[in-house]
Amino acid sequence: MGRYRQRIPNLGDRDMVTNDYAEVTASEEELASHRNRLIHRHIAWLTALRHAMRAKKPWEVFVDHRTNKEWYEKICIPERDNRLEDDLAPLLDAGEFENVMSKTNKAASLLALQSKHLRELKERGLIWEFSFLKLEDLLEEFFTLQGKSERIKNFPYPRHFATIGHDLVRIFILLLPAGIVPEFAEIGKSIEETYPIAGQAFIWIAIPVIVIIAWVFHTMQRIGTSGENPFEGSANDVPISTISRGIEIDMREMNNEPASQIPEQLPTVHNVQM
Repeated sequence: MGRYRQRIPNLGDRDMVTNDYAEVTASEEELASHRNRLIHRHIAWLTALRHAMRAKKPWEVFVDHRTNKEWYEKICIPERDNRLEDDLAPLLDAGEFENVMSKTNKAASLLALQSKHLRELKERGLIWEFSFLKLEDLLEEFFTLQGKSERIKNFPYPRHFATIGHDLVRIFILLLPAGIVPEFAEIGKSIEETYPIAGQAFIWIAIPVIVIIAWVFHTMQRIGTSGENPFEGSANDVPISTISRGIEIDMREMNNEPASQIPEQLPTVHNVQM
């Protein structure tokens, strides 16, 4: 979702919805209403998409591990406590809200509504045709990026990749002493004549060495596991909630909305963004 932030301001450009090419001019209040609907509908799309990305899937079990549960409970991602219906209702009118909630893919339905609205404005001359084409290109890109995010979310890596990697790391750690202890024993014998005490004790250094090497490989395996599902909601996942809130703040400020209507950025909990 990070790429969306680079292109969002074009959609909220206040200069694109004007009377410059309209045969029948609209009032400033109507133009402002159209701008607000476009911006709020786009915020609704971000909201629906992040809720879809945070939905729990059967294969997302990383946060269920004993060592991750504490972090998962501490950071408390907003999608876990807030319902999608409650987050979308203030952003859409009643008709659009009912239409969106009746669809399976709510984010895609919001982009469809956005495209329909832009076409209506173009047909009335409230959007220049070139601007309409540029905005439609943006919507097409949003569809593409949404599809990529959904594929990451809904189609995980085949389990044999993770299972084989996990088993091989365990086998490696179990066999590690058999490879290190004899070598350290030989090194100890080679220095025993010169340094008797150090030579006799050298084999015990194999223990911390084995522990460190085992920890490194175990940690690498866990890092790979945590990256398989980047929207799961753990402390190491992509902070899509914070990204979406940042985009919302930017768009509302560009729309010159009152400060009371602009939400604050989500807090960073224990140096973790949500």
